[in-house]
Amino acid sequence: MVDELRSYSKETTWIEFKRNDATDNQRLGRYISGLSNAARLSNEPFGYLVFGVEDDTWDVVGTTYNYLKRKEKGSDLDFYIRKGLTPSIYFEVFPCDYNGDKLIIFKIPACSSVPTEFENVAYIRIDSHLTELKKFPEHLKRILNSDRDWSAEIVEKATINDLDADAIAKAKELYKEKNKNKSFYKDIDGWSDATFLDRVKVTAQGKITNTALILLGKYESAHFLSPHIAQITWKLDTEERAYEHFGMPLFLEVNNILAKIRNVQYKFFPDNQLISVEVVKYDNEVILEALNNCIAHQDYFRNSRIVVTEKINKLIFESAGGFFEGNAEDYFTGEKTPKKYRNTWLKDAMVNLNMIDSMGYGIFKMLKSQKERYFPLPDYSKSTSDEVILEIYGHSLDENYSKLLIENKDDLHLTEVVLLDKVQKKQEITDPAAKLLRNKGLIEGRKPNYHISSSVASVTGKEKEYLQAKGIEDEYCRKIMKDYMLKFNGGERSDFENLLKDKLPDVLNEKQKKDKVKNLLQAMKRNDEIYLDGKTWRLKP
Repeated sequence: MVDELRSYSKETTWIEFKRNDATDNQRLGRYISGLSNAARLSNEPFGYLVFGVEDDTWDVVGTTYNYLKRKEKGSDLDFYIRKGLTPSIYFEVFPCDYNGDKLIIFKIPACSSVPTEFENVAYIRIDSHLTELKKFPEHLKRILNSDRDWSAEIVEKATINDLDADAIAKAKELYKEKNKNKSFYKDIDGWSDATFLDRVKVTAQGKITNTALILLGKYESAHFLSPHIAQITWKLDTEERAYEHFGMPLFLEVNNILAKIRNVQYKFFPDNQLISVEVVKYDNEVILEALNNCIAHQDYFRNSRIVVTEKINKLIFESAGGFFEGNAEDYFTGEKTPKKYRNTWLKDAMVNLNMIDSMGYGIFKMLKSQKERYFPLPDYSKSTSDEVILEIYGHSLDENYSKLLIENKDDLHLTEVVLLDKVQKKQEITDPAAKLLRNKGLIEGRKPNYHISSSVASVTGKEKEYLQAKGIEDEYCRKIMKDYMLKFNGGERSDFENLLKDKLPDVLNEKQKKDKVKNLLQAMKRNDEIYLDGKTWRLKP
């Protein structure tokens, strides 16, 4: 648990590390309140306070803090703290022996519906600071609404006439297609619209829900949701600029947004094939998956529209509210199933209408599609606790990554592909991950400047050809340098750096290219081919 907690970002609000006994008794109670509330805002089941870890470096140093032996106002500290917390929460305290260092861990349940207070004051952690929750009314509002499924609520003044007839007909058509093997399939055509809508959990006992309006409502019925918004904005941000707003019914509008996005063919030229590999720039199913996920998991209390930005090389999807359970990478393998949802009623309706699944496979399907088309994986790294930002690439970032996937698509484990994707995006990877990739010959360079190997010799069985190519490359560079010295009666090192800059492999960074030139000159000097005259390298007579 300690290793997992230390692996999170230092800006995580629901984890607090303290060394030794630097916290007085009252402040301890405030921290428990603040971490309980912060866990709820981050959709985490627990917050954690750990004594024995440096709060700035997160290094384990051990502690002499003894919670169970402390006193406050004539009573045990534990009694004082629990008495001061309202509503009562059952937090756990337990020691941990971490490689010989003693740690004390507080495991604190997230608050539910109402904030956790200590001595009648609710606290919250903002970045790394503990402060009173009342100073942040938006956070308080989110906590108060945290157990409320707005998508299931009835819109009393709305009727079935406020829903779009074409959207209902299309929804029934897709529902029939999804359930063609079910025993009730033959009865679907005989259902009235009201029966059908209740059956797919769009309406509730014939009453119009917020879900019904979001998915199937008429465009002019948007006022029923105000101030909440059911709208998606498509924005073109390339050499051309354009935008368009798409409103209800979102069940139909997602296809109109899809039609706006420009899609072309993309070519790769792998080293071990004579013909190019051609793939479509964007997978339509990936776009629809991303759009539908935005609709299903949007935090509608934030009164914000969903934004889809189309750039030259990628699509960016932005939706309000952070991940409701876990984070994006938890779902990369398709093995994690979420236990709770922000909009349960909306989620169920979208599952019934075949817009999404409920097993957490959506992200995995997008990842698999990008991998099979040799593109960078879906990127959620810019997401925050307030919004989810998904980037879908429609081009190659690093040709070596794409070629490696083409040439070894059956040999690479998904974990290795995910790690290689991080390397090409210049994202941090752990030391064990780097060791794994290096041992397989998949990356080169030193921490933190790893890069994907320009040759995949170790996994393609081309060791001999790789070594020969490397030797030819050095010989080629030496010949160019000698020709330059002969023509200009010598040259300085900077001249050769400029000369070879565009001829050395792109996988080398600026410093590595300069080091390469330096090493070549020293090797030629040792071979008695050239000599240094001041700052000028010249050919030996």
